[in-house]
Amino acid sequence: MAIQIKTVSNQKEMKEFVRFGNKLYKGNRCYVPSMPSDDLVTFDKEKNGAFDFSEAECYLAYKDGKIVGRVAAIINHKANEAWNVSQVRFGWFDFIDDINVSSALLEKVIAFGKSRGMNQIVGPLGFTDFDPEGMLVEGFDRLSTMALIYNHPYYPEHMKKLGYYKETGWLEYRIEIPEEVPERHKRIAAAVKERYNLKVRKLSRSQIRKERYGQKLFTLINQTYCVLYGYSLLSERQIDQYVETYLSIVNTDMLTFIEDSKGDLIAAGISIPSMSEALQKCNGELFPFGWWHMLKSMYWKKPDTLDLLLIGVRPDYQNRGVNSLLFVDLIETYRRLGFRFAETNANLETNVKVQAMWEPFKKEQHKKRWVFGKEI
Repeated sequence: MAIQIKTVSNQKEMKEFVRFGNKLYKGNRCYVPSMPSDDLVTFDKEKNGAFDFSEAECYLAYKDGKIVGRVAAIINHKANEAWNVSQVRFGWFDFIDDINVSSALLEKVIAFGKSRGMNQIVGPLGFTDFDPEGMLVEGFDRLSTMALIYNHPYYPEHMKKLGYYKETGWLEYRIEIPEEVPERHKRIAAAVKERYNLKVRKLSRSQIRKERYGQKLFTLINQTYCVLYGYSLLSERQIDQYVETYLSIVNTDMLTFIEDSKGDLIAAGISIPSMSEALQKCNGELFPFGWWHMLKSMYWKKPDTLDLLLIGVRPDYQNRGVNSLLFVDLIETYRRLGFRFAETNANLETNVKVQAMWEPFKKEQHKKRWVFGKEI
């Protein structure tokens, strides 16, 4: 039977769209369910600041009357202007193992892009780097993380058969947290702290709000990551949105900030306990009891693994040993809280500065993911 593609046009269909991935992968031991409540906010034009400079449509694929795939078509005009490209992005891309389904969904994204003057399709990407991005091409037998995409091995095979090429790639690492801070890090950290008159700060939730440290953090992220592939500078509205989203749930013990002599934020390390198993237990749904599994993993019965969301150092302080100052505090914190392993976020293959950070540690490079592209 022919594949039917339908544009999501109401709240009922949007709920089906955001839950399709969790249904497709139900029972898969490596898949970490997404949170439909978060995805509903992401696609809400009133709540997501990215719609100030982006446009999007969502599509569902049907076969024999059943939903068999989904995809979002996104144009981030700010990113296109910054990188001098005319790209339509595809994201939230999931489908059964039927190339007619994947092809039909991508053709809808292409049509959306062409009608708006785009000449290239790329993905999986979201509105910004804070959305899930990159298709898994290695590491299908490893547990995913809350922030990253998991997909079946047949996904990249479909992309290749449909004529898509590798646009860029990321690497992921599993790092063994040392029992003690390496002497090399201690020595460098002490020297850097004295030379540049730096200060390590640990802040409570109330201090973060009072000093608007969330806004300072995301400004630092803009400064640090603006040179990386496809990055879209966060607006003030987006920054305020992310601060409200994450500040209420983050464990502040796992936040480390470094200030210079003027009190300006120049580096930060952000991590959270792994939410993977908690999300599997509640299938991404906070209600009625999913919130309990999340809070337990965050504060009481922590897993032995944490997700290292980011290490950011302001460009003018990079290559000066500031990373060592961050690691001294982070390693001591992780060991005190009982963590043994850290999962990195996706690191661009071309980002040699990030790759170098992990060299002193015992590690395993266990996953790879790509963004695929095609001229249209």
